[in-house]
Order: sequence, then C-alpha cells, then structure tokens
Amino acid sequence: MTSTGEAAEGSVMEAGGSVMEAALAADVAAWAERGGLLFRQARQAASMNQRVLATMSGTSRTTLSAYEHGRKSPTLETAGRILDAAGFRLVLEPKVGFTTRVTGDGRRFHVPSRLPRLPVAAALGVARLRGRDYDLAERGARRAAYALLLSEGTEQEVRDHVDGVLLAELWDELDLPPDIRAAWVSLVEEARHGAGVSN
Repeated sequence: MTSTGEAAEGSVMEAGGSVMEAALAADVAAWAERGGLLFRQARQAASMNQRVLATMSGTSRTTLSAYEHGRKSPTLETAGRILDAAGFRLVLEPKVGFTTRVTGDGRRFHVPSRLPRLPVAAALGVARLRGRDYDLAERGARRAAYALLLSEGTEQEVRDHVDGVLLAELWDELDLPPDIRAAWVSLVEEARHGAGVSN
C-alpha cells in the first residue's frame, strides 16, 4: 500500500523524468537538424545530387534524404563516410568562447578564448564594418579592419573576420590602445607559437 506522500513523490519524479526526456529529445532533434544542414551544404558544395552521394558513401538515397531533413541521425562513422564521399572531413575543433572587457575609458570590447584559423575565403574576403568595406586580402585594409575589430568588433564580427595566423603576422603593426593590446597579447603569442611565426 502506498501513502499519499509517496504517490505524490512518485508523480513528481515521473514529471521530472518526462521534462528531462522532452529536453533531451529536443536537443537530439536540434542536432539532427544541424547535421542535415551540414550534409546538404557538403553535397551542394560538391555539386552532387542525393543519389550520387548516397551511392558513393554506401547508403541509400532514402536514408540520405532522411539524414538531410533531420528525420534520422547517422552514427559518427556513417556521418564521416558521407562527408568523406563529398570531399570533406569530420574534425573536432575547440569551441571559441568570448569574454567582454572594458577599457579605461569605459568602452566594451570582446576577446575570444582562442584564435581559430578561418577558411581562406573568409580570411581574405571582404569585411563590411561600420558601413565600410575592407578587402582583407589587401594588407593595409586588413590592418585597419583588425584594429577596428579588436577594439570594438562584436563577438560575431571577430569570429567571422579575425584569422589567428594573419593577426599574429600583423600584430606589431596594429595601432591599439594599451589595455586592448594587453588583453589580446597572450592569444597572439599562442597563435605565433603554434604557427611558427617569429617576432
């Protein structure tokens, strides 16, 4: 025989379990959707249709379609095989987090936890900042853009346009306030060490 208190406790645990299960299911669905987008982007970048990619990766077109639309989630091995067939590889990259700092005169700026390498098209593309275009393939424009990005860029702007190796190579030429330079210097030194860039 169960007391009222025990019954109530059981229903709370049951409700908690269903809330956790629902959250987990939502998380899995979100990852499946992101994975589907990744497969579509890889396939389209390789100029393949679903049938060709499915054949080359050893899966069926129906299954590939289910992956692309987030209806099914592949194993890691299968995901790697599909991306490999499209000419891409699955890699593990550390996440980039940001901290917000404040200069002595009260201006906010954002510093990443690490400096990633950007794809060439992004690293040497055009950055539109504060209503002006900067051609990052041109050294002088990149120097001006990086000084602006490090001093007042948003997290997304820094993430989209600052390449670790290119920043390390330009570092000594950047005109930055001392507190901003001090906040970035350890990241730049780390990038220089990792890329073999000397002072």
